[in-house]
Amino acid sequence: MCCQLENTNVIESPLLQFTCMERGRHGLTSKVTVTNEQQQRATIYTSSAIRQAQLHHQSIAYIPSDYSEIKSSWLGEERMEIVADDQEQTTQEVTRKKGGLRTMPFIIANETFEKVAGVGLHANLILYLRNEYNLSSASGAYILSLWGAISNFMPILGALLSDSYLGRFRVIASATLISLLGIIVLWLTAFIPNARPPHCALAKENMQACVSPNRGQLFLLFSSFALLSIGAGGIRPCSLAFGADQIDNPTNPNNQRTLQTFFNWYYASVGISVMFSVLAIVAIQDVAGWVVGFGVPVGFMLLSTIFFFSGSSLYIKVKAKKSLVTGFAQVIVATWKNRNLALPPTDSAAWYHHKGSKLVAPTKKLGFLNKACVIRNPEKDLDCDGLPKDPWRLCTIKQVEEQKGLIRVIPIWSTGIVIAATLNQHAFPVLQANTMDRHLIGSLRIPAGSYGVFGLLTLLLWVAIYDRKLVPLLAKFTNRPRGLSNEQRMGMGILISCIATATAGVVENKRRATALRQGFADHPRAVVDMSANWLLPQHCLVGLAEALNIIGQIDFFYSHFPKSMKSIAMALLALGAAVGDLVASLIIGIVNDVTKRGGKASWLSNNLNKGHYDYYYWLLSLLNVANFFYYLLCSWAFGNKDEKEYDDGEAMEEVEMHPSIGSPIRRAGV
Repeated sequence: MCCQLENTNVIESPLLQFTCMERGRHGLTSKVTVTNEQQQRATIYTSSAIRQAQLHHQSIAYIPSDYSEIKSSWLGEERMEIVADDQEQTTQEVTRKKGGLRTMPFIIANETFEKVAGVGLHANLILYLRNEYNLSSASGAYILSLWGAISNFMPILGALLSDSYLGRFRVIASATLISLLGIIVLWLTAFIPNARPPHCALAKENMQACVSPNRGQLFLLFSSFALLSIGAGGIRPCSLAFGADQIDNPTNPNNQRTLQTFFNWYYASVGISVMFSVLAIVAIQDVAGWVVGFGVPVGFMLLSTIFFFSGSSLYIKVKAKKSLVTGFAQVIVATWKNRNLALPPTDSAAWYHHKGSKLVAPTKKLGFLNKACVIRNPEKDLDCDGLPKDPWRLCTIKQVEEQKGLIRVIPIWSTGIVIAATLNQHAFPVLQANTMDRHLIGSLRIPAGSYGVFGLLTLLLWVAIYDRKLVPLLAKFTNRPRGLSNEQRMGMGILISCIATATAGVVENKRRATALRQGFADHPRAVVDMSANWLLPQHCLVGLAEALNIIGQIDFFYSHFPKSMKSIAMALLALGAAVGDLVASLIIGIVNDVTKRGGKASWLSNNLNKGHYDYYYWLLSLLNVANFFYYLLCSWAFGNKDEKEYDDGEAMEEVEMHPSIGSPIRRAGV
């Protein structure tokens, strides 16, 4: 009779008692003693080691059937502690329950209120920067693009921090408080008059009569942006995975159904909160002003904080472990350290791999990385358990092949940068709508910052129609279970982005001509006799382009990565969005500087009627056309392969997804 865990010492006793002592890397200990008197006594001294063994996919090889209750207490949601007193023949049982569906209101409320607050701030912010900080349209758009880049990059660091060092609970808790502080600081910029420069009527298109913000005022504004980015970096990558931690129980036969229910409610809450923000919060800012308009998000973020910490005693708090990012870094470092090694033959025993792996030799592609998994001297490189003494000098074949898989998709990934840069133009459509007739139907007037909701609705509508109606129809013609291939969807998304930006240019050309014809050349705030509903086609096309390209990217990465790299798909998407925002800010800066030379009005002039935003949109359309041909080249070079190149043959653990890192609802700042 024995109890066995991976990486455990097993001690057997003639008294039919067994003890398991974990000596793994988690520094946790679990001791179990069961005596002959099975029906009378049991003594369990346990920490969270067994739970950690389950979460890290360590196996329980054998536990006697008589002790199934003990086993269930280890693996289920219940933490059971039984204390026996041999002298008094009494048993005290205390059951502690953690996690479960009862924690969902706290977690979903935290994410929902955070989204309402964050998206409600971002949607209309270009008008705040222009009207209250006297910044030009180009400067405001540049700042927002840069802020978007930082906000999209921070979740990658947040995911690394939570997975490798602090754990999800600590990261979310810290990020929630930081986000609350950031929103309060932004609200103070509206509440304190001296926190902003004197109000300018914007009578002149060059804003020479307006007072620019001083360093202290800009420092306060940028501090709020920095705090909000740090907060988003902690909440976005961890919230969904933290919720899954509470209900993920592999021993439960309904585990998958429970997880799917949670995911459905999670994404439903995200979609509802985003639409509520874009419509309601923006309307409040438009009608009640910035003090109230920023105060409402402060209230929502405060509710988010209260809800999250209210459930603290109920949460399962999984401790940090090694992340894939660390593994990738180890491959690079080990390759460099072993750069002078000669590669052994394919059938050599010098290739290092885990026991039981079918990968006993690396593939020949990107062969320079193979040096990272070469055993130079078994006595010096491996410990008594056959594990690397220095993982920064010796890696497994699996690690190397995962690195190769990542490198192979980089060209395809890079095509998403331009589409992210061209579609993430949040600011300029708001400025256009602000100078047009915004009555949708009858007397119903839409705030300028709320028109982006039509792109979101198009994205959600396409996803629903495509999955339920078009996939079965297309599958009959393409012989693919998912209708269109991932590569086809990505390419179609790039083409539609070309049409979207070209359409935006045509509409702006018409709006500008109407303004000049009506004598508004020197009146940038005048409302032209043209319906803002003309902006709907470009918003809908942008939503459709994202539904095809962005979701296509996610499916593409998932289909070509092994199970252990699923979270990398979302990290790549977030990184692409971050680089895209950086490219967008670079394009804005270059276009603004080049086109205003010689005393001319910039294409991105603060006065839309004297600028040429139509030319700017057409420039973006040309960039998308060039990106489409670049995509065709990358797709041809990648080849038509529906499966990953190698079969690792290992029971690789499922790494948690981080969907909020790079959500498909990217335009809304989710």
